[in-house]
Amino acid sequence: MAAPALVALAHASRDSRTTKAVAALVDEVRSQRPDLRVERAFLDADSPAGSTARWVRPEFQAVVDRLVKAGHDEVVVVPLVLSDGSGSEVPGVADAVHAATARHPGLQVRVSADLGLEACFLEVLDERLREALRSSRIRELDALVLAAAGSTDPLANQSVARLARLWGTHHRLPVTAAYAGSAPPATGEAVRAFRAEGRRHIAVASLFLTPGVLTDRACELAVEAGAVAVSAPLGAHPEIARVVLARYAVGAVELVPV
Repeated sequence: MAAPALVALAHASRDSRTTKAVAALVDEVRSQRPDLRVERAFLDADSPAGSTARWVRPEFQAVVDRLVKAGHDEVVVVPLVLSDGSGSEVPGVADAVHAATARHPGLQVRVSADLGLEACFLEVLDERLREALRSSRIRELDALVLAAAGSTDPLANQSVARLARLWGTHHRLPVTAAYAGSAPPATGEAVRAFRAEGRRHIAVASLFLTPGVLTDRACELAVEAGAVAVSAPLGAHPEIARVVLARYAVGAVELVPV
């Protein structure tokens, strides 16, 4: 009996960098589990379930159709979303899954928990930040800013702040969480606040999965405010791939008949 297929589901974006980053992450997942059928798909949460946009490739419904045609009747969907891990539903996913199962009787689909905010992601942040520091030839830091997307949910932002405190404790440096939208402070404000304290070597780590408009804006604001370096998003990394597979494993178990 074949293992359930894994579909790594990301929100659609017109930014080709996002698509390439998701593709690279899926390639990393495949390299760790070559025995699994692993696909990537994109979801436009602002469009009705089942709708397609020309710039979205590959779209979720098309991926499901291809898997069913290949003989798969079990699918685990892993949302590629960094969140507080509260279990809140990713917008649009339930409707998309309902549309897929309605079109394919007998198909079983489980949606796993999203990626969350795992402590192991701090190791990836460190790696990305070291790359940025080497590129900028910076050897000294006296403060850090952890930049995330931000949410209208205060609990989600508090989760980012807790991760920032953990990161700061590890490096024995003051760390402030900053947000690209929906909540203060913005990255520029966080950098300026540290500079007002007399700190001059402030680096910003990007707690984003892929590049995009939000990451660009966070970077611009940080540099304008005087940040000495801004890291790239997490992107394709073995640790991220391992979390994807861990979420898949739970979903696959849920498909086993009791």
